[in-house]
Formats: sequence, structure tokens, C-alpha cells
Amino acid sequence: MARSCRIAAVLFDFDGTLTHPGALDFAAIRREIGCPPERPVLEFIEAMDNPEARRRAHAVLDAHEMEAALRSAPAPGAEALVRQLAAHRIPCGILTRNSRRAVHRALENFSAIGPEAFAVIITRDTPVTPKPSGDGVHLAAERCGVPVEEVLVVGDFVFDIEAGRRAGAITAHVGGNPPFACRYAVNTLEELWETIRLDVALPPGKLPNDLLERFLAEFQTPDPSLVVPPQVGHDTAAVAQGDADTLVLTSDPITFVTERIGHYAVLVNANDMATAGAVPRWLLTTLLFPPRTTAGEIRRVMSDLAGVCRSHGIVLCGGHTEITDAVTRPVVNGTMFGTVMRGQLIDKRRIRPGDRLLLTKAIAVEGTAIIAGEFEAELRRRGLPRPVLQRALALAEEIGILAEAAVCRDHAGVSGLHDVTEGGLATAVRELADAGRCGLRLLVDRIPVFEETRQICSLLGIDPLGLIGSGSLLICCRPEAADGLCRQLTAAGIRVTEIGEVTEVEKGVRAEAGGRPAPWPAFEVDEITRLFGTPMP
Repeated sequence: MARSCRIAAVLFDFDGTLTHPGALDFAAIRREIGCPPERPVLEFIEAMDNPEARRRAHAVLDAHEMEAALRSAPAPGAEALVRQLAAHRIPCGILTRNSRRAVHRALENFSAIGPEAFAVIITRDTPVTPKPSGDGVHLAAERCGVPVEEVLVVGDFVFDIEAGRRAGAITAHVGGNPPFACRYAVNTLEELWETIRLDVALPPGKLPNDLLERFLAEFQTPDPSLVVPPQVGHDTAAVAQGDADTLVLTSDPITFVTERIGHYAVLVNANDMATAGAVPRWLLTTLLFPPRTTAGEIRRVMSDLAGVCRSHGIVLCGGHTEITDAVTRPVVNGTMFGTVMRGQLIDKRRIRPGDRLLLTKAIAVEGTAIIAGEFEAELRRRGLPRPVLQRALALAEEIGILAEAAVCRDHAGVSGLHDVTEGGLATAVRELADAGRCGLRLLVDRIPVFEETRQICSLLGIDPLGLIGSGSLLICCRPEAADGLCRQLTAAGIRVTEIGEVTEVEKGVRAEAGGRPAPWPAFEVDEITRLFGTPMP
């Protein structure tokens, strides 16, 4: 097994790598300047004693390069790969023995990217020794602000790989298996992303669902008692216990909040439990605190946990508490156990086309409350009225879905429940579709948003559809039972809105607004992560 590595920047060769091979006729260039077949052209020209002959040879090379640049075209997958890397915040560069003028002209033939797509372009005009020297790789690493050992050098020729190896970088060859050593070898750039993806740093937030699905498939251990195994979109597992009640298990960390972190830890885990129709019974917690935390601060978190557990009939069983420099703010990870009567487990795999899609309360309940608490001073500075801020803070009391889940648990028409957590409603509906193996049609105009959520998101430039949303419950219900369920929820004082329907899986997640197709956003990370990770302007 190859040693592990991390790719923080990608440095591409140009001709034959980012462009179709063969545009530049090296044989013709060698004939015109008298270069032997075994000599590299640049080194042959620089070794000429006669300055005039050297100037003429450079002119021949420049003319051939510009002619090739006019004819060049992007290699298959080149533009998509550069854009994919940009989406993952991986800076890209070009390292070539060509002239800068030729590179810029060739990039004019690209339709989706141009010179601005590259953090650095190093050509033979750059005052650095050309490939196979590793000097250009070192310069690119410096300009990209990453360690050279985290730079991936991609090329189709031995000079590209040799430059990377001399610099101590990671190397990838395009064009089949090379006769020299490199970490990756692919036929085309279209294959490269999936080849290197496991070595690219992930953004903050949950593991992407496609990777999670792949890993779960690799590492599951079959056990007939595990009636709901680990799956994308399923927040709980369920274990059969013979003739006894089914045991339901879930685990969730709280990482964004510092105030009332115990409150969030209990309710977020209890919410997961409720989506399976289970009653939350027991909770174990792992409490991690940063250095300089006081004993009084730890006691307050424990007191918060114990109090919320008591109010919901949950037994706080114990766990682990530690002060560690592995965290910079408190982290509470909860593992909760509950039970549901045999045959009454709510399993999302029962969802089928035609089911109505309902949503309780409004979106981004938890995110609104967290932001109001953690960024109160900033929101006041930006002009958020105090009454709006107070209403947003009060939404912390609304992040539980136990009341609406209890109504659904006793309703025969309910086919699936899913709570809206990290990634907001935009992510939750995709998770629900994956878990239910179905498609979803969403009516965007009907999606409810609290006014305080609208104002806060507008002030901070974030989208409520991608904001963490514990407190909202997605309900799939048979069509003939949906109206009755809505009446029951309303009678219990719970706001509920029909926002769509279940469709065939082939139709995917589709959104409509005003009766017309509308884009449905995807969020690589939760919108709240951007606030915690980016300094306020």
C-alpha cells in the first residue's frame, strides 16, 4: 500500500496534458534549428555559442509554438477538472517549457477557463530553471502557499515527472502506464479526479454522501440482528432483540455552539431517535474541552445535559470528559439509545411514489438560533432590531421535533421521517431521497421561512436553504392520510406545510417555483460553517 499523502495544489504541464497532444511538431523544430533528436530543444538553443544563431533558433521555436497555440484544443476533461479543483479550493497552476505568450493564446481556445483559473503560470519566460529541474515546482508551491510535498505535478512526459520528483512533490502521469515511477497513472484527465480524490483535504462538515456510501459498502459487517444497518440518509441504526422491543441507536456531535451546548446535544440526538418512531431512553456523552477550560464551565455543561435529559425522561448514563488541545471550542458527542415496539419501526425504505412531502415549523430553526447567540454583537452592529434578535434566540427552544414525531408515530399513513440537520433543507431532501430510494418534487414557493431567519441570512449573505435546521421534520405520508395528519399536527399546535411529493427515483430531486422548473441548490458545507471559518468584514 502506498504511503498516505495530501494534495493541496495541482500543477499541470500544458502541451499534451491540458491540451490535446501533438499540436507542437518537435521534429520540424529540430530540423529547422539543427537540433539532434536526442537533445532537448531548449537546452540545445541555450548551448549555442553564437548569439545571433541563438536568437534565430528562439524565433523558430516561438513561431512553431504560436502556430500550435492557434490550433490547440483542451484535452478531454481538462476544463472540468480545473473547475472541480477550484470548487474544492485546490489552487491550480501551469508549469511548462512553452512561452507565456503561447500559453495565453492557447487558453483562448478554452471555453470554460482562462488564465485567471490558475494561481500561477510558470513558463520559460519565468526566471527559473525549466523542467526537468524542480525549481519551478518549488516556486509554484511558494506562490500557492502550500508545502511542496503537497503539490501534485501532472504531465505526459518524463520531464514533468522528474521535475516533481526532484522537488519532492507528488506526481501523476497522463497517457497510460509510464516506464518510470510516479504515484498516479491515468489514461486521461477525465479519470484523474476520482483517482486523487481520497488524497484531497475535505471541507468542514459531514463526509460527502457518495464517499460515505462507498465506505459503508466496504466496511459493513453482516449481522441478522441489525435490521437497519448504516446507510446514507438514515440517522439511526436498529437492532432486533428477539421478542422484545427493537433497540434504536444514534450518535451525533455538537460542534458549532458554546452556549447551552448540552441542550442542543440532547435534542439533536433525540430528534434522530424520533425519526425512527422510537422513544429516547438512554444517553452517553463524550465531552471535549479546549485548554484553559475551568471546572465551573464543565459543570455547567453537565448540568445542562442532566436537566434537559430529566425534562424528556432520558437517563444520562455517563461517558467521558477530557480537556485537550485537539479542540478549540467545546465539543459534545452524544450516543443515544431508545426503543420502539416490534413492527412499529418507521423505516424510510417504505417511502413510495405518490406520498406527500410535509415540513413542520420552518427551515433553518437551529441555524437561526445558533447565529443569533454566537454572532449577537455582529448582528446588532449590522442593524438587526433587538426584537428580531430576541425572537431568533428564542428559536433554541424549538429545535426539538419530539412532539410532531409523537403524532406521526401513531399515524398509520406515515411512511418516513427525516429531521433537517447539517446542510439545511437542501441537503436533507437529498438524504431523504437516497434513504427512501425515491425522487422528490419540491414546491419552492411553499417552503416556510421565519422572518427573523430571512433578516439574519440577508444581513450575513447566507442561504437559509443550506443552513443547519434541527427543529424541522420532513414527513412522507400516504396521500389518502396526509390531510388527516395535517389536521392532527395543527390541533397539537404544530405548524405544518405540504412542500412537495415523492416521485420515481429516476426523476431525482426537482424543484418548481411559480409552476416552472427552478434550481435546487447543493451545499458542499453548511452555510453556518462559512461564518465560523471566515472573518467578518
